[in-house]
Amino acid sequence: MLKHATNHRQDRCQQFEKKRIIKEYSLMRKILFIFFSVFMTSIIYGQKKRIVSKIDSTKTPELVLIQELTVKSPIDSVWKAYTTKKGWENWAVPLAEIDLKVGGYIKTNYNEQGKIGDSTTIITHIINYVPKKLLTLQAEITDNFPEFMKDDAKDFFNVIYFDELENGNTNIKSFGIGYKNNPKYLSLMNYFISANEKTLMNLIAYLEKKN
Repeated sequence: MLKHATNHRQDRCQQFEKKRIIKEYSLMRKILFIFFSVFMTSIIYGQKKRIVSKIDSTKTPELVLIQELTVKSPIDSVWKAYTTKKGWENWAVPLAEIDLKVGGYIKTNYNEQGKIGDSTTIITHIINYVPKKLLTLQAEITDNFPEFMKDDAKDFFNVIYFDELENGNTNIKSFGIGYKNNPKYLSLMNYFISANEKTLMNLIAYLEKKN
């Protein structure tokens, strides 16, 4: 009888201990899940905050795509990333060719198997520039672009400002101008925001890894 009671108490203790372990394990899983969720949210939120994008039409009848970011890199490195073959091929495209001068060009190709000058080459003209301060670009509108853009091609410009900050970082502010204020262009702007932000995150990763 005594032996039976002892075994019964042992069984109850084992069951209690098992329940306690399961409860602690479940609680730990919840804590880890919450921590992981907060961690991932912080990463996503942080990435979004690195690049601020907006479409503005308050000061012009046309749409202006404004994208701004600050990169933890000196102005010299940022300028080279935008104006040299090595720079472009490290963050933007597999193939690039640069002729940095007023009236020069930036030729790029997203096709690794292609070459500069083939049908998939994008030619962007350098309208003017101020070293480490300003870069004004105009892309040629080819058959690879939407048909409705061709009549307005002469109006499209990308003006990029570079500002060296006191802490050694660099602020970049890009203005895409000349886009008509209608549903087609508004839809195109929303596409550009997503695509450009992805590319600019590559720029941030490249420059900040160097430092």
